[in-house]
Amino acid sequence: MGRPKVSIVVPIYNVEKYLRQCLDSVVNQTLKEIEIICVDDGSTDSSPEIIQEYVEKDNRVKVISKPNSGYGNSMNRGFDMAEGEYIGIVESDDYAEPNMFEVLYRIASKNRLDIVKSGYYFYYSIPTERNEKIEIVSKARENVIFCPATDFKAPMEMVEFFNLKPTIWSAIYRRDFIRENNIRFNETPGASFQDASFNFKVMALAKRVQLIRDAFLHYRQDNENSSVNSVGKVFCVCDEYAEMQRFLDTNPVNRGRLECVCKRIKYDSYMWNFERLAPKYRYIFIERAAMEFKEDFEKGTMNPKYFEEYKWKDVKQLVEDPVVYYTRKALNQPGYTSKAVRTIKNSYSYKIGRLITFFPRKLLGGIQSVKDDGIVYTFKLGCKKIARGVSWLKDQKSR
Repeated sequence: MGRPKVSIVVPIYNVEKYLRQCLDSVVNQTLKEIEIICVDDGSTDSSPEIIQEYVEKDNRVKVISKPNSGYGNSMNRGFDMAEGEYIGIVESDDYAEPNMFEVLYRIASKNRLDIVKSGYYFYYSIPTERNEKIEIVSKARENVIFCPATDFKAPMEMVEFFNLKPTIWSAIYRRDFIRENNIRFNETPGASFQDASFNFKVMALAKRVQLIRDAFLHYRQDNENSSVNSVGKVFCVCDEYAEMQRFLDTNPVNRGRLECVCKRIKYDSYMWNFERLAPKYRYIFIERAAMEFKEDFEKGTMNPKYFEEYKWKDVKQLVEDPVVYYTRKALNQPGYTSKAVRTIKNSYSYKIGRLITFFPRKLLGGIQSVKDDGIVYTFKLGCKKIARGVSWLKDQKSR
């Protein structure tokens, strides 16, 4: 076989329950000129043995075995190894329709696309097996080839596009486009949100993109109601948006409107993440979000044209009074009461959040004070606050 038309990267970590269904769907693609790159991220179950079965049966299957280092690293290793004209992704607990890559490759090669992206299915195997088709584009726009960074005229049109779920596995990407632009996954630990910054970067840089309504990839939703219970995952979404900002800072041609779009989709992502967090971590996350959006307001990258009116009011309240914002959101109440606010302020979550963010808040406040009032005034103010703090501690000891 000559050069593959599509390289399919399959990131794998402890998925023995679903792996055969996934790999069967890939090796049985109607497009035969493919290579399948299985990246085993240090699995401790029977996944490595299952991969080896397919390597021995099909010479198109290749394997990268490495110590556990997270989803982002696995994807970068797989993309680096890829030799195909285009690169696709099938995650190891999902599966693809037999004609997925034949259809996507035909459209991409015919139209010289950087990216072609399709609809997908939400796949539920419990309590009964079912699929829910998700279309990502209207019939009128299905055959339109466009540049996401320049072709949307209205701010909310850009928001609508970039706010689509980052379904990086329902698309194929021209390999040379990825390499020419040095597009990489963010290599943070674990497997949370690393698709977000990758999706933003490819769409910000692509010149020729096409969306289609057909769906091919079955995206497993068996854990749809799981919440984030690990403290290590609380701020993973923040890492991804920091990576997007780094990308914009190093690609000034793509700033401007895209930076405003980034802040808007950041707000939506943060609130989605907030809903998934275990209750004990929610206020800590709100404190972090409030601090970040305050910085964004100060930098002038928050623009009401990219928000619905009610969301603009929401994000302003988040910055001005995170306690009130948290009370309203977390308790799912249209308003709030002073008793509810006192309850939040007396909670361990609130106190831990204040403690964790104490030094960053004071540092940012000091920097802003120097800018507004000068270093002398800021120094005197700091001395007064320290004196008040010392006096308060003495009072506490004497009681």
